[in-house]
Amino acid sequence: MTTLSAFRKFTDELQYQEYTMPVLFVGHGSPMNGIEDNEFSQRWTQLAQEIPVPKAVLVISAHWFTRGTKITAMDFPQTIHDFGGFPRELFAVQYPAPGDAALAQETASLIKTAPVELDHDWGLDHGTWTIVRHMYPHANVPVLQLSIDYTKGPQYHYDLAQELSALRRKGVLIMGSGNMVHNLRLVSWEMINGGGYDWTHTINEKFKDLILHRDHQPLINYQTLGKEALLAIPTVEHYLPLLYTLGLQGQDEAVSFFNDKMVGGSLTMTSVKIGA
Repeated sequence: MTTLSAFRKFTDELQYQEYTMPVLFVGHGSPMNGIEDNEFSQRWTQLAQEIPVPKAVLVISAHWFTRGTKITAMDFPQTIHDFGGFPRELFAVQYPAPGDAALAQETASLIKTAPVELDHDWGLDHGTWTIVRHMYPHANVPVLQLSIDYTKGPQYHYDLAQELSALRRKGVLIMGSGNMVHNLRLVSWEMINGGGYDWTHTINEKFKDLILHRDHQPLINYQTLGKEALLAIPTVEHYLPLLYTLGLQGQDEAVSFFNDKMVGGSLTMTSVKIGA
């Protein structure tokens, strides 16, 4: 358990910066992106060189769905291999980034709308380490995960994200990790290296247009966007991390996209950067 003195030391050290860290939504796609040198992983590496080095990274991953909200609070989170059927070399990967118990407590204290449990059992799942190991290969930046409460709806998650905004001014990089379009049941192996169905293209463009115009309410109420949205989001776990990212957008902050590509017919890697 973090002591009060350690918590005070952390808050003293993590002073407000002269800049506000950007916030990201990253389409993480296949776990193989964690070890492959491809167009997606290369962009993650480049992205880390374009932004300030963070004091820590806080990830909201599609792969940590819990009852209630939890945050990793251990000193050294384990590398979780939460997948099957992949090459042995992927299971061999260890990403030994430290955690930060004091930051976990600070983050929990910022969230007023729900109790936040300090978790010592989870770690870094593939929605986190497959990306972050390309961005910070020396594992020298603390990494934490915030879980997604599966009992709550999209508006709740969008609103909760706004309570985290102070962390951006303290040098913390906040990242949602999922996929805007994620329908594994309709994957086309003929398009696995690129390409999408007509409906995939249509909804990807619609999502981007709404994001560019900061029109977030239709994205929160995505069920109203037609059959293409329902095909894109058969289940919400890969979509909700996007709402955390959008909920953190400041009034005048610019938006840009990267890795904007359809793969497998029914998946998109489209990713979002908000802020400088």
